[in-house]
Amino acid sequence: MQKHKKLVILGHEILPGRGAELNLDVAKLHTSTPIQVPVIVHRAKNDGPTLLLMAGMHGDEINGMEIIRRVIRKGWNRPNAGTVICIPVFNIFGFLNVSRELPDGRDLNRSFPGSNSGSLASQFAYHFMKEIAPVVDYVIDFHTGSAQRNNFSQIRCVFSDEESLALAQVFNPPFIIHSSYISKSIRESMNKRKKKILLFEGGKTNSIEEKVVNEGLDGIKRMLEHLQMRTFKFDNSLNREPIYIKNSRWIRASHAGMFCLMVENGAQVSVGTVLGIITDPFGKIERKVKSTIDGFVFCVNETPVVNKGDALFHVGQAIENPIVPDYQELYI
Repeated sequence: MQKHKKLVILGHEILPGRGAELNLDVAKLHTSTPIQVPVIVHRAKNDGPTLLLMAGMHGDEINGMEIIRRVIRKGWNRPNAGTVICIPVFNIFGFLNVSRELPDGRDLNRSFPGSNSGSLASQFAYHFMKEIAPVVDYVIDFHTGSAQRNNFSQIRCVFSDEESLALAQVFNPPFIIHSSYISKSIRESMNKRKKKILLFEGGKTNSIEEKVVNEGLDGIKRMLEHLQMRTFKFDNSLNREPIYIKNSRWIRASHAGMFCLMVENGAQVSVGTVLGIITDPFGKIERKVKSTIDGFVFCVNETPVVNKGDALFHVGQAIENPIVPDYQELYI
């Protein structure tokens, strides 16, 4: 008789073949009403890895929430092996207030690993690292661009981390971008605990973009298949080689004024390519915004009015596939 490992989440033992809808208790409103973060867990009868799908680190980044909602609706979170944990909305305060930050004005993703006696954001991070982080093996954290910035679908990871880089290619987004660990981010904290975490960026805040959602869903299917947690039928036409970006540059506004985009997000550009035009409302000036490097645009600022110095375009230089040979078999 197979002996299964014990899985306890938020004080509840999850038996093989069972699921549970749990709540991460983190804080209370001014009325003493508890604020709980829903945690949806499904464990297969067969042992395997534990994959965490989470979104809503920032309360106005809706695309990731929609991606995980569809995963749950489709039943993909019920694996044939291992365990899938879904946290569709982590920053529940931000979601309720349609805000990036928590009520204390802090960025939750700059508050890890947190403290039980610290700020509200720090307490959120602390409870996650204590209750959820220890039981997971892999994490996909879904984000969008902030403010009016629109990110072309991408996975961010550290290229020197060979396994994370290989998993990023399994996900197979349009862009894989080298991104160093940021102090007090969830990615840094999970890495210190030897957990593998991919950060997905796609779209902009306060919107649901079908193309971005589908990119996220396709990537999750590939990950579940690769981890041998579920099987899917894939459309071979979706096979592609991601574009790898290691070095990038922000193209900033040289003047203040009204801003008109002239290039599509994801486009390949050269030095001198006109990316946009800055005008004034009185018809006196038109200033071209040109690329200063050869590369690919993977983030555009869609705000109609800009100030001098505002970041308008993120352009990255493509490099050759940096995956090392030992990890090729992970995504063949």
